[in-house]
Amino acid sequence: MVDIALDPNMYYASMSAAQTLYKAGELGFGFVELSPNEEFHFWQRYPKADDEFVRGLNKAQKDSGVAVRTLNPVFNWSCVDEQERRAQVRNWRRLLELADQIGVREVVSEFSGDPNTPLQCEHQWYRSIEELAPVFEKYGIRLDMEPHPYDFVERHDDAYRIVRGTNLEWIGYEFCCPHVFHLSDGAGDVERMIEVCAPKLQEVHVADALNHKANDGNRCIVNPPGVDARVHQHSEIGKGEVPFDRVFESLRRVGFDGVFSVCVFGWHEVADEVNRRMLERLHKEFPD
Repeated sequence: MVDIALDPNMYYASMSAAQTLYKAGELGFGFVELSPNEEFHFWQRYPKADDEFVRGLNKAQKDSGVAVRTLNPVFNWSCVDEQERRAQVRNWRRLLELADQIGVREVVSEFSGDPNTPLQCEHQWYRSIEELAPVFEKYGIRLDMEPHPYDFVERHDDAYRIVRGTNLEWIGYEFCCPHVFHLSDGAGDVERMIEVCAPKLQEVHVADALNHKANDGNRCIVNPPGVDARVHQHSEIGKGEVPFDRVFESLRRVGFDGVFSVCVFGWHEVADEVNRRMLERLHKEFPD
């Protein structure tokens, strides 16, 4: 059994976080994954949710029948600047307190940091984990880690080794389909990557992307050539080059039974239709 959650990113511009739960229910979802938004937790910022927000979100969970399954905060807890790192750890402490208040027991996040200082950032990330471990354990909240383009660790194998190195049962791994080509430097060897991370695989982000390394590297053109940036998409299945038939078959083979998060971004004008089709595909691949 899997849980299928909607990342309501495309609705944040037109409705509150609480209202996105009703929208998710209207579309047929039973869960949401609340990604960064200004009302709750935003990129690198101290969470702005207060008691009133928590009451409203809990009421929406009850009235809509849609549960907040996971949160997806992004805090730069790997920053080499120690003062900034401590501030980001403070952000995490508040986020975990809020997660507990809304009944969330699983949080997905990124390594952050800077790919130009990978070793120093790795040291800082482990330091942050040591400081936050008692808080995660106090609330009984799991953590699933995702290597993200332009994090201090961007490749699948390196990231999984870092997660495994914590030697903590409650820290798992999240496999991000729209990042497949960054995770594998263009190889797209999804079967191998899923097999490697299967022992700790707790969540899969579902959206499509083009292979920025394909042919002569001009699938996605950025200027000037060689600029220090990472380009990828979060599109509907079928609008990119992620081999989803192989992804789903590999997940079935390893017995995946965690969370799917539908995270299509940038198609606001057709968001409802896209998210319904994504949900239908996942139900077809992983029937109840």
